Amino acid sequence: MTHNLSQCTTLIQKASAAGAKALFLPEASDYIASGKASETVSLAKPVETSEFVIGIQEQAKKQKLPVNVGVHEPTASGGKVKNTLLWIDAEGQITHRYQKLHLFDVEIKDGPILKESNGVERGSRIEDPVDTPVGKVAHWETLLRARAIETQSYVIAAAQVGCHNEERTRRSYGHSMIVDPWGKVLAELGGEEDEKGRGLDVGEIALAEIDLEYLEKVRREVPLLRRTDVYPEFA
Repeated sequence: MTHNLSQCTTLIQKASAAGAKALFLPEASDYIASGKASETVSLAKPVETSEFVIGIQEQAKKQKLPVNVGVHEPTASGGKVKNTLLWIDAEGQITHRYQKLHLFDVEIKDGPILKESNGVERGSRIEDPVDTPVGKVAHWETLLRARAIETQSYVIAAAQVGCHNEERTRRSYGHSMIVDPWGKVLAELGGEEDEKGRGLDVGEIALAEIDLEYLEKVRREVPLLRRTDVYPEFA
């Protein structure tokens, strides 16, 4: 956790120096256990006392940079953890949180088996959109570009990358990405294939400008969402 906080601190400083308006970090930024549910549970700490979360809050305030970060929280039963997303504002305050609703359970014949639900408690609430300096925040590249096009929105996808344990039995694809409303990839970070190259211990950030005039142009020229006779128009 100390190493992860150091990494995230560096990324916050890099993002601030580059002029970013907000920084989006991936889920489970505080730690990734070896794969055993018991270890994941034993490491979880309440947000209010987590050295990792407190450290992120301090850096967000110091750099005057809002940070979106995923962490683990203990549950009331103690048998599982919550996969929680925190929005920390430029004053270092946690103003919004979201508990992951749809857990990643996959079982492929003759392939990998991963049951996030074994150690993670499902969320039960849909939260309201969060006002941020860059607007409201409410397979990989193909899915992200498809979501951007069909919702006519900027999509910011922060992803884990590399091995999760020393045995290298679980890996994350990486390739964090920012996609514009027309499906164009504006920025992309590396994946696990870069592990033997520059290495993954340095940490990277991706920057892209959110052009609200371009967003309005796309929505005006291809008015997919203009059914205000069915649902109200959002301001």
